[in-house]
Amino acid sequence: MPLEKVINNLEQEDFLGWTKNVYEKKGAEMYLVGGAVRDALLGFENIKDYDFVVRGWSMEELGEKLKELGKVDLVGKSFGVYKFVPTGKKMPVAYDIALPRKEISLATGRYRDFKVDYDEKLEIKDDLARRDFTINAMAYELKSKKLVDEFGGLKDLADKKIRTVGNPYERFGEDYSRMLRGIRFACQLNWNFEDGTRHALKDLAGHINDQLNGERIVPYEVIASELLKTFVANPAKAFGLYDVMGIFKELALELLKMKDCPQPENWHSEGDVWQHTLLCLKVLQSEAFEERFKRSIIFDGPKHSISAELVMAALWHDVGKPYTIKTPEIDGTDRLRFNNHDAESAKMAKANFEKLRLSAAPEFAFDPERAVWLISKHHLFDTKKLEEMKNSTMEKYFFSRRYNGEDLLKLGFADMSASIRADTGEPDLENFEIMVARINELKKLGKDRKLPQPLLNGNEVMEVLKMKPGAKVGEILGNLREKQLSAEVKDKAGAIKFIKSQ
Repeated sequence: MPLEKVINNLEQEDFLGWTKNVYEKKGAEMYLVGGAVRDALLGFENIKDYDFVVRGWSMEELGEKLKELGKVDLVGKSFGVYKFVPTGKKMPVAYDIALPRKEISLATGRYRDFKVDYDEKLEIKDDLARRDFTINAMAYELKSKKLVDEFGGLKDLADKKIRTVGNPYERFGEDYSRMLRGIRFACQLNWNFEDGTRHALKDLAGHINDQLNGERIVPYEVIASELLKTFVANPAKAFGLYDVMGIFKELALELLKMKDCPQPENWHSEGDVWQHTLLCLKVLQSEAFEERFKRSIIFDGPKHSISAELVMAALWHDVGKPYTIKTPEIDGTDRLRFNNHDAESAKMAKANFEKLRLSAAPEFAFDPERAVWLISKHHLFDTKKLEEMKNSTMEKYFFSRRYNGEDLLKLGFADMSASIRADTGEPDLENFEIMVARINELKKLGKDRKLPQPLLNGNEVMEVLKMKPGAKVGEILGNLREKQLSAEVKDKAGAIKFIKSQ
């Protein structure tokens, strides 16, 4: 992992222009620190977040110098951090420029409970010592172009290991949210934990729900952010780590009942509900999924990334099965049944999404209502003969602006792909393909996901038929819409003729 990768990324961002001004003061040093160094060494492109540490300038001096070079705001004097945008630089996020600092934990486990001491003379290694993981505790000095790696971050990059700086019990004990952050890194990078870090995380996971003076140590907003970023990055690995590390036990205990919940083997030879859910999440990351949705099916445009709503729907879609199971031995049913499990799953997911405040995650415009809707409709693909489904029903599910029909297709594909038939050893995707074929037929009537506008409205129906408002008007409009979407009625004259025949 050559340092040239760091240099190339820096030169692309034109750091070596405005940063030269910092070195006007004798003995000054300026370091790129944290995630940007990590990502540059990994060869990632389009790095957006850059943090700097400047030695040798007082806060006042540094603030005055930065004002000469662009727009600057002091985040908080006690933290010693400036937000800075260089003149002529258009950025959605400002650079963070700080003095070296030490953080003294107040031992509450709350991520903001630190006493911060910044010191322009503090050695960079002492600043790095306060950071969470070794891969985030490296610094790159801009003038000398030297990497500072006091804690083995470079080796952990090579070994693909997540390791805390120093004692993991102390690091996590200072800020319990670091446990979720560590799992996120493991999923985003698809790496493993160093043994000591893994053991400490498992031992301390129960503190995620700790409270102090009636307030949560780790706010739900922080949990929501970490959870969604983790599951969107790597759904299947996130599922495994949240289980093994004991996070589900603290945040979503309901999911654990999927373990050992049996399913009809002829349709689900993959195993219990837990195994089915894991396989469903794996499908979202599979080549088959990538190939099937390389272009949007409904929009006729470029593919869409996996949404947080889709991943959460896949995670929760069958959680209701253990709570609705009926067996021949106990309940006298003809076979294993899970009547209304889709509605029960949606109900349970809604309660959890609200409890964890997933809609508050700042990096996502997560819509709990859409995710719950996906769960409630996931059974759509196998509850009836799709050839008999009304076109107006197809319109409601797949072309409505209120919900996401593309995600419903993706969830259906994942669910069916994760249901392995015993007789063939393969999933049965026939109903999915029938659904796609019917959607493609409907799309021929319009363009850009917009089906043709209704030929008549309610007022026109009442005027033509000389009738008063009521349920009958809606029934007539529904029948007319069905004929229009079946291409049996194509214009207003035909619509009037049709409603008169009703």
